[in-house]
Amino acid sequence: MNTEISLGRYVEGNSLLHRLDPRIKIIMFILYMVVVFSVSKSIVLALLALCIMGQVIIARLPLKVIWTSITPILPVAVFIFLMNIFTIKQGDELFKYGVIVITTGGLAKAFIMSIRLVLMIVSTSLLLTLTTTPLKISDAMESLLAPLKLIKFPVHELSMMMSIALRFIPTLIEETDKIMKAQVSRGADYDTGSFINRIKGYTTILIPLLISSFKRADELAIAMDARCYNGGKGRTKLNPLRINETDIITGSIMTICAVALLLLEFYL
Repeated sequence: MNTEISLGRYVEGNSLLHRLDPRIKIIMFILYMVVVFSVSKSIVLALLALCIMGQVIIARLPLKVIWTSITPILPVAVFIFLMNIFTIKQGDELFKYGVIVITTGGLAKAFIMSIRLVLMIVSTSLLLTLTTTPLKISDAMESLLAPLKLIKFPVHELSMMMSIALRFIPTLIEETDKIMKAQVSRGADYDTGSFINRIKGYTTILIPLLISSFKRADELAIAMDARCYNGGKGRTKLNPLRINETDIITGSIMTICAVALLLLEFYL
């Protein structure tokens, strides 16, 4: 099992993107998600890819880390590509064999949808998990959702839940790897046999993983209770978030790029 999946894993660094205020990162993440799902023209997608590549360069992360964030969704990207290429019958016919028909419109749509998915994952990883610690993401979410406290919405508790969930993704991946190795040493086989038998075999992983997850959750609850945690009421922060000039300039440049891409899409 691949334990180098970067989902939920923070990569330490001192780049401009690492130092950027997490509240701006979350806003930029939402804005770029809108752009990813709004653009469909090839030239605009290419410019969007260049913008995200610029983020990769600014973040100064190894390409291996970026690749490990893409690897888990490659099967999904391939599935989306095949679904679009075989179901969309628009444009000129390129290939036909029986009921299988591939057209220029289907091929173009398949590429666009697959590229969208990859760009979404890379942008999400760069703006959130890879360059921002779970604690900062939690603080940023709490700060952005603060107005909801007026209607008694549990903002602090929601932010804490998201932070814990992100923090435990790498832990659960490592735990799954340990369980699989232990079961293989006892003779378990997950690579051969029919599909149904392999699915049944994975129950030997899921049950210990669930038990381990509940145990970790119980230990976390005991630790929080021992530290007298009672929610966000009256809590202070050691390092409160502050926006500086660099954050404003960087956020403005990224916003201008995103808005320019949207304008190109609708007016080009």
